[in-house]
Amino acid sequence: MARSLFLCSLLIFAVTTFSSPTGALILTLVNNCNYTVWPAIQPNAGHPVLAGGGLTLRTLTHHSIPVPDAHWSGRVWARTGCAYSGTAFSCASGDCGGRLQCNGAGGAPPATLAQFEVHHGSNDYASYGVSLVDGFNIPMTVTPHEGKGVCPVVGCRDDLLATCPHVLQHRVPAVHGPVVACKSGCEAFHTDELCCRNHFNNPSTCKGSIYSSFFKHACPATFTFAHDTPSLMHQCSSPRELKVIFCH
Repeated sequence: MARSLFLCSLLIFAVTTFSSPTGALILTLVNNCNYTVWPAIQPNAGHPVLAGGGLTLRTLTHHSIPVPDAHWSGRVWARTGCAYSGTAFSCASGDCGGRLQCNGAGGAPPATLAQFEVHHGSNDYASYGVSLVDGFNIPMTVTPHEGKGVCPVVGCRDDLLATCPHVLQHRVPAVHGPVVACKSGCEAFHTDELCCRNHFNNPSTCKGSIYSSFFKHACPATFTFAHDTPSLMHQCSSPRELKVIFCH
């Protein structure tokens, strides 16, 4: 009798363990660059910080981060040219206030951004897109795995540092240093029109410019100004993994 109860319990455990969906979603950061990058993660307001908000990712390595099972949204970017000077930490691009773990802080533009909203809607959607609205510092793509529906790979594969217009070049050190990022028109000139502020902060007045056109021509599947085409944000149902690849 005891043996029968044991076998019955074991069968129930096995069915529960191997048949129940976990719903677990993994965010994987992959460094295909031939140099170290320092990925950063910033949650939107009200959402938890993942992985302390930042880490070191050496060339040809990856790091997987569990995403909360509840609704979560935020952004991912790569910092480049980071180093310690004594105890002070700073990055040539994407710096988040001089710390390795950003802990919720945003990054300094210019930087390529991946934007996410996961576990929303009736079909457990994961929305994702890549933005050059704040400029460019590194090639980046987002690849969903094992999702349902239309789940394209999106992003910017081109290295725009070599072709960045002179007026948009971000050099470190300034003036004579190497180009480490490419500024948006907003970051370069700070006008309401280019930044889509005040009178220009709506879809009818916020338009692309010659500066956003530079990014759009090279990377058409990215956002390049604040009110760019909403359809560039894709919805994939129930993916098991969202993979951010630097230098894809």
